[in-house]
Amino acid sequence: MRTKFAIISIVVCLIIGTLGYFFNWVLWSFVLIGPIILLGIKDLTQTKHSLKYNFPVIGRMRWWAEWMRPKVYQYFIESDTDGAPFNRLSRNVIYQRSKKVNDTTPFGTQLDVYQSGYEWLNHSISPLHHDKVSHDPRVLVGGPDCKQPYSASIFNISAMSYGSLSKNAIMALNGGAKLGKFAHNTGEGGLSPYHLEPGGDVIWQIGTGYFSCRNSDGTFNYKAFEERAHQPSVKMIEIKLSQGAKPGHGGILPAAKVTDEIAKIRLVEKGKDVLSPPYHTAFKTPVELLYFIKQLRDLSGGKPVGFKLCIGQKSQFIAICKAMIKTQIMPDFITVDGGEGGTGAAPLEFSNSVGMPLRDALAFVYDALHGFGLKKNIKIIASGKVHTGFDLVKNISLGADMCNGARAMMLAVGCIQALECNTNTCPTGVATQNPKLYKGLDVNDKKVRVANYQRETIKAAVELMSAAGIDHPDKLHRSHIYRRVSANQIQTYAEMYPYLLKGSLLEAPYPSGWELQVMHSNEETFDNAIKYA
Repeated sequence: MRTKFAIISIVVCLIIGTLGYFFNWVLWSFVLIGPIILLGIKDLTQTKHSLKYNFPVIGRMRWWAEWMRPKVYQYFIESDTDGAPFNRLSRNVIYQRSKKVNDTTPFGTQLDVYQSGYEWLNHSISPLHHDKVSHDPRVLVGGPDCKQPYSASIFNISAMSYGSLSKNAIMALNGGAKLGKFAHNTGEGGLSPYHLEPGGDVIWQIGTGYFSCRNSDGTFNYKAFEERAHQPSVKMIEIKLSQGAKPGHGGILPAAKVTDEIAKIRLVEKGKDVLSPPYHTAFKTPVELLYFIKQLRDLSGGKPVGFKLCIGQKSQFIAICKAMIKTQIMPDFITVDGGEGGTGAAPLEFSNSVGMPLRDALAFVYDALHGFGLKKNIKIIASGKVHTGFDLVKNISLGADMCNGARAMMLAVGCIQALECNTNTCPTGVATQNPKLYKGLDVNDKKVRVANYQRETIKAAVELMSAAGIDHPDKLHRSHIYRRVSANQIQTYAEMYPYLLKGSLLEAPYPSGWELQVMHSNEETFDNAIKYA
């Protein structure tokens, strides 16, 4: 498409130029059309903007429309106070940070500070100098049974599969992780060569389809897992129980998309629909989950193994905590995905109306682990619409040790939110398997942008901590964050989500509000035994 356009443009220029000697009107046409043709050629020879490369001249209309947009609409109509992550202002910050240009905003606060949902960090009257705060805070993931603990950044790339994203997008993300020394989660689509080629640290996610480690009947293949888990780039293994975008819902990869390459990566049969069941077959109870974790940790050579989930029925997570106590087997980390998490495609009802939001889920998971005396050796990862330094600070104050981001990282790669992730026609080449589109995504350019964005966002979080007089994320707690809950009522996170005393869930009497969930949970089953009159 682009080659044909270039050839046609050159031919048209030559024809019009030649005819211009004989016909004045043709000469005037060349004066009008020539610059457009030259602009198209310029778009085809640059690599900074995949949209311009894929759609010469026409793609520029996006920037023209944004430039002409009324500023009042831009700053006030599109903004909101509850942190909706990818309005106009938020996208600008991500783009600016990824390109290392000025990411400040003019004219003061852009949010209505008196609207319910507005949140802020209370600063200190004696802030710390930046030199006294860690500029690259790290988290050591790995409990007593882990032989290869991993020093992780506090901000990493969340799960996005090859197949959903193009190979160029995956390589740009992993290349950015390599440059910035942070981790890249593979998503459940399997461990592909594009996750490994750039050399960035990888968190291998294993979903219910067991892609890259499955038998022909869909059951878990321990030998295939062991072979791939020993890859040097694989630093952690994450078992996906559920995801925030569609918890409790399986997926399907249509036969038309199961190419030779996809079949080889996922260990499936080419040309046939690939189903991801909504549940795991390698274990069926909380106790079996813990033994499965232990087995994977042993087979991987002692690498950190954990699980990811979107909180649903609280008693089921409490049952896992009880199983930890009974078996004395602990995951090295738990990723908490909020119900607001995203995906390339999900049923509307699941996307909007299933799964606990991140803030509530994060506080619950931390309190449950602390209440059972289990938190010490288990790291918590927060995932779900994380994109600013303030998001990092908020999540860590609630109990997270580190955070993952997906959509923000896609924007850093070049996503423009065209909302065509599920159609294979993504115009920027991010979420498509069409080579004519993803060739426009320049890996070498975009990996630098990913690294820039991650680094600048952590820098923003560090500056916020400095302003609050905090020298390390470990010292953040719920009293640092305030939220307006109504026109005349303000609460701290500590008031909204009161801390539990360590060990308070080990025996009765249990803290108020936890009695039924603890009493009716059972480490031998995921069934919810609570009965209401």
